[in-house]
Amino acid sequence: MAFQGWPEAALDFYDGLEEDNSKSYWTAHKATYDKAVLGPMSDLAEELGKEFGETKIFRPNRDIRFSADKSPYKTNIGAIIGPGYVQFSAAGLAAGNGMYQMASDQLARYREAVAQDVTGRELERVIAAITGRDISVQGMETLKTAPRGYPADHPRIDLLRYKGLIAWKEWPVEPWLSTAAAKQKVTDFLVTTQPLADWLDSRVGPSQLPDARRR
Repeated sequence: MAFQGWPEAALDFYDGLEEDNSKSYWTAHKATYDKAVLGPMSDLAEELGKEFGETKIFRPNRDIRFSADKSPYKTNIGAIIGPGYVQFSAAGLAAGNGMYQMASDQLARYREAVAQDVTGRELERVIAAITGRDISVQGMETLKTAPRGYPADHPRIDLLRYKGLIAWKEWPVEPWLSTAAAKQKVTDFLVTTQPLADWLDSRVGPSQLPDARRR
């Protein structure tokens, strides 16, 4: 079935789950989840996967083994689409692109590329073009000080302090969310942020550490 957005029932489902995050609620409303939440995400992933690459929809269950919060279910549905990420919840739609968390070998390559004038300035231009389109580019797990081996007065010290780098955009609930126009929002985001994914792919690349490859 062609993607037609998320119906009002999908928003109602997550409103209810936020109030009652229990197995009994989930069981009673699973049919709604399958049809109104998972169904549209599956359609969107199938359609966008043809253009952007491999897709994966995340399971609704939370990993609570090491968490103080024992709520069993996520209050959003997320999917990987190529290098990007899409998320739907009661708050609306969101999308991301980049590297959320870098392994140690990736981080070393990232910092080296940021520190060098040619590749570092290239990244600055990429970020400026993306933020100029009302999309934020933010670091994850920012260090409080300069990383070891880099001067605190480096012209790109803010980028050097990041341990991950992503483009991120959130859209609040609007009437278009229940239409096929939601697909265009995600498509435009992925196209606009592709240069960041390309820079990270060419300058950082996948981790070569055994533990990282197994994840």
